[in-house]
Amino acid sequence: MAEAAGLFPPLSQRPVKNTICLFDVDGTLTPARRPVSPEILTLLSALRHKVAIGFVGGSDLVKQQEQLGTASIPVTSLFDFCFAENGLTAYRLGVPLANNSFIKWIGEDKYKQLVRFILHYIADLDLPVKRGTFIEFRNGMINVSPIGRNASTEERGEYERFDKETGIRKKFVEVLREKFGDLGLTFSIGGQISFDVFPKGWDKTYCLQHVEAEAKQPSGVTYSTIHFFGDKTYEGGNDYEIFEDPRTIGHSVTSPEDTAREVKALFGL
Repeated sequence: MAEAAGLFPPLSQRPVKNTICLFDVDGTLTPARRPVSPEILTLLSALRHKVAIGFVGGSDLVKQQEQLGTASIPVTSLFDFCFAENGLTAYRLGVPLANNSFIKWIGEDKYKQLVRFILHYIADLDLPVKRGTFIEFRNGMINVSPIGRNASTEERGEYERFDKETGIRKKFVEVLREKFGDLGLTFSIGGQISFDVFPKGWDKTYCLQHVEAEAKQPSGVTYSTIHFFGDKTYEGGNDYEIFEDPRTIGHSVTSPEDTAREVKALFGL
């Protein structure tokens, strides 16, 4: 694991200089909300000796650290680019980049209307179990979970199966789109138990502006090839927009093991 935080060639001196690989986190680099495996970290380290690498996830940086870093290794040292909250919180080579704020964008009054409706809707849902933290406020979005983010790993798995059968999240999102269509929001299902709410354009494609800005850095690199790996690449999934973006080459994967197979085949690792 320590190898993954080792020294790497400068971005302008990577063997495949104009290529960057961006990875979703849950279901792509790690099992949902679980730590990354040593095998994936070793693979990422080998890949980083060839190309630039980054992650782009909907969760905040604290959660990315829990899943991808360790107590002694900050996640910002393991990737060239770290894009938490779809890039609203961003790091380049361990240095923070400009960020943005959902609450400043939407305003307190409209935010309270949205939250009131969501909590009333969840209160009326008949689910097998409910736990706590139904809305998680983040810098660039809110995350809504009908069961609650405090659910255990086992309860998350059970809810995911229930949700696939009943379409709870899909129906919830449809209601919100109709009720708050005038606010310019995107509702994006991701992970096992929740969906994200953020301004249109603040999906995972938001991080691409930071990738494109790299060309303006001293000894900057123009990334003409941007590979993206994600598991929620279907329409309505939180990887869909960046997967379909013409600036990226999208790879739909089913698990960290599938990601590893794809990366090894692409780059001869």
